[in-house]
Order: sequence, then structure tokens, then C-alpha cells
Amino acid sequence: MSRFGPVVAGALLALALPTTVHAAEKPRFERIAGYKSPGTPAKYDKVGILKIGSSKAKNILVLNPGTSASAAYFAPLATSLVAKAKDWQVWAVERRENLLEDHTVLDQAKAGKATALQAFNYYLGWIKDPSISSHVRLIPDAEVTFARQWGMKTEIEDLRRVVLKAKKVGGKVVVGGHSLGGTITTAYATWDFKGTPGAKGLSGLLLIDGGSGSTPVATADAQKNLDTVNGGSPWLQFGGIAAPFTGLFNSTGSIGVLKDPNSPSVGQASGLLPANLVPPTPVTNVGQYGYALDTATSPAGLVAAQAHLGHLTATGGWDDANELTPIKRYAEAFAGWGIKGLDGTAWYHPLRLTIDAGAVAAGNANPAQKILDVHTTHGDDLPKGIKIYAFGASLGGTRIIDAAKKLAQQSHVPSKDLTLLDRHTTYAHNDPNTAAPAKNEFLKRLVPWLKGIAKG
Repeated sequence: MSRFGPVVAGALLALALPTTVHAAEKPRFERIAGYKSPGTPAKYDKVGILKIGSSKAKNILVLNPGTSASAAYFAPLATSLVAKAKDWQVWAVERRENLLEDHTVLDQAKAGKATALQAFNYYLGWIKDPSISSHVRLIPDAEVTFARQWGMKTEIEDLRRVVLKAKKVGGKVVVGGHSLGGTITTAYATWDFKGTPGAKGLSGLLLIDGGSGSTPVATADAQKNLDTVNGGSPWLQFGGIAAPFTGLFNSTGSIGVLKDPNSPSVGQASGLLPANLVPPTPVTNVGQYGYALDTATSPAGLVAAQAHLGHLTATGGWDDANELTPIKRYAEAFAGWGIKGLDGTAWYHPLRLTIDAGAVAAGNANPAQKILDVHTTHGDDLPKGIKIYAFGASLGGTRIIDAAKKLAQQSHVPSKDLTLLDRHTTYAHNDPNTAAPAKNEFLKRLVPWLKGIAKG
């Protein structure tokens, strides 16, 4: 899901056979000590890492999720990637805000111990049905005022600990991200760590329909935005939907697709979904999910959640034949299918993080940075030999391309070290991460790009 940036076209490269073979391993997850954010209880000063690929692989791609997304969102992409690029692991970052989530019944559903209806009722159905006594607890904003400080500084300091851990493995390290994760990637690369850019020691940067243009937020707007978060909720409203409901709708909806796709839609019958997400005729669980998130029927406010998923059938089911992204694969990404304790969404996304993104400005110093405590000042100081791959889909498009070019130009990164693909007319915002591997241009270029870095 969300923040924007820039890329330019090129021909597909043939996939090379891996030079090293490692046995497949199940995803591994750990949390490590994070940045001590002011006012935050110690139990939340942690950052998670979802590791996919062989633990013996020395090269690591660190991926940052976008707005209202989390580490498990990358699991299908990462699994497909490491099957082709076996010298690489993917480490997907699980931000601290996800420690606030209650995965009790989602985990039961994944393990076959709860139905899709039971999961929906635990997380959402109880709101209209008082007979449901066991249910998720919504966290009052007053209990988490410390999350108002979870901005770019907190995020970059957490990411720093992940990157330093990755470097200790001994191979090449690439940092990337989707949407807002692309802005976070740019911020990390250009962040000032005691006079040194974060990009020092990195071999590449990966921008997936997200990045940072060079124009910063105006100082007056920066102050106004900061005052807004300091005087209100710590959380972003995604697509106009208050936290944590965007995450809850997506998590339970994706579980319905995977566990009980062809039964009448629980969400449609509940009366809880926003009216613009509900089909005009009766649909199944999979039909409801597809209708809400496909590019043709999803509302404009949810553009950052969309993919090319298919269309409703005459009977209210779903047809994803010939589409870029299979709806089951999409649901697996957001459900965190097969991964205990994680889903692909962030129920509570820090508003401060999105506000601070406006001051990154491609790593160029600007007055808003002082207001927002952002330290991205090394935009002209990327290390020699660093590679940049940027892919523009519908949300970032040519802006992602332009941002990557600007970042490279500032640091005199030669054009031969840029891989730029603009597919904004054919790829929705989430298609690069979830498209079927055989159709996915982003993945087909990513594999040889990483292999080239490993050999370099």
C-alpha cells in the first residue's frame, strides 16, 4: 500500500540458472532491539524481521513495506524470488506498530481451528452483534500517545539495526521498499549517521512504485501537519477509513478468500463495510474481496490497495483468468498465509511517518527537516558503484522514474547502473509484488539485477 515516487523502460532479461543451490527453508521471524523512541514503553522498542530464503545465502535484500502494510505482504514475492536467486535471502521489515495487533483468531483460522466467519466475528462482527462476547480490543488513542513520535527518525533508526545485522552475514546488502517503503529506502540511503550516509556499504537500492521527489513540504505545512498529529490521533486514516478497520477488513477478507471463498459474503451481509466497497448484487467471500480491491471496481480512495484481480461472475463469484494478479496470491500476501502472528497489513499506521516523508526531498537539506527531525542530507553522497532499480506502477509512475534519475544524478551514479521500468499504464500499485511470477515484469528484471549485484 502507499507513498509515491519514479522509473524508464527497458527490455526483459532472460533468467539465468542459479550458480549455488540451497535447500528451501520455511520463513523465519525474529524481533530485535530497536531504537529507544522518546516516551515509548520498552516492549514496543523492537523491530521485526521476516526472513525468507536459505539461511546459508549470504546476500540479503531488505524490504520495507508501504503505508498500512507489513512484512508478510512481501512473502509471496520473496518466495518466488529466492527460488530463482538462490544466493539471496529476503528480510522483510515488520515495523513496531504491528506489536499492537491481536492475531489470536487469525492464527487459529490459519491453523484450521477457526472458520472465516469466526474470524470475522472476533474482529468485526461483534460491533453490531452484542452476543459476541469474545472479541478484539480496539486500542484507544489515549493509551498510545507515544506513537505520535513514530516518525521517520524512529523508522530509520529501527531499519539501521536491521541493515547492520544483514551486513554481518557477510554478503551484498540491498535495501528496497514498496510505496512509502520506497520513500523510507531513499531516506535510509541519504540519512546522516554521524557524517556518513546510510547507503555506505550497500550494493543497491530498490524502489517499487515509491520513492522521494526533490521538492520538500513547505515549512508552514510541515508545522501544521506536526501540530495535527500532536493534537490528535497517532494513526493515519487509510482511504478515509479509521484505524484499525482498513487492516481488519483486509485481514478477515483475505482469510475468507483462502478458507471459504464460495460461501455468501460475510462482509457484505454484515452491514459494516463502507457502502462503496459493497457490490450491488449478492456475492461470495471471494467476490466481495475482489470487488473491493480490483482496479475496475475499487473506489479511488483505495488506489494504494488495488491490483488487477479480475471481475465478478454472473453468480457472484470471481474470475481472475488472464489477469496479472491471481486473487488467491493476493489474499495470501495480506493474510500472511502460513505465517503465525503476522498478516500483510498494518492495522495502526503512524501518521507521523507519512508526514515526515514529505521532508525527505531526495536527500537534500531543507527547512522542513528541522521541524520534523528528519536528517536526509546525503542525497549527493551515494557510494560509487551502487545500483538502483526503480519500477513505476499506477500510483508512482513516471515520478518514480524521475526520482530515481534525480537521486542518481546528484551522486553522479552513471546511467549504466540504473534499471528503470515504467509500467504505470499496465500495473496497478500492488501488481509488482503480487502478480503471477510467469507474468511479472518486475520480478523478471529483479532476478538478474540481483544476480548481477552478487557477482559484482
